[in-house]
Amino acid sequence: MGNRPRTYIKKDVVERTAQKSGIDPKIVAPIVDATFVAMREMITGTKGECRIEIRDFGVLQVKNTAPKPKARNPRKPGQEIYIPARRKTHFRPGRKIKEALQVPLDQL
Repeated sequence: MGNRPRTYIKKDVVERTAQKSGIDPKIVAPIVDATFVAMREMITGTKGECRIEIRDFGVLQVKNTAPKPKARNPRKPGQEIYIPARRKTHFRPGRKIKEALQVPLDQL
């Protein structure tokens, strides 16, 4: 089959953070977990739009979408359906990530 992208999980974040900081992973794990819980609560606990800006990393933003009173149902051609307003997430990478991704693949 094709090449699958490398998937990192929270454990990988804990291990890398522990390695970079020189702190035991058992101490780092609850801190990383609490950080993700806090960010999730900030994003989901707000009714309107919100932003989490982390310098040198990026901006995680929640945006409201407009309702779509006349959308087409892809499963039943010709049928119109109503799609209510909802919220969606958007990530805009920071400058350092953008610059790192500009490097040609053959130079990696």
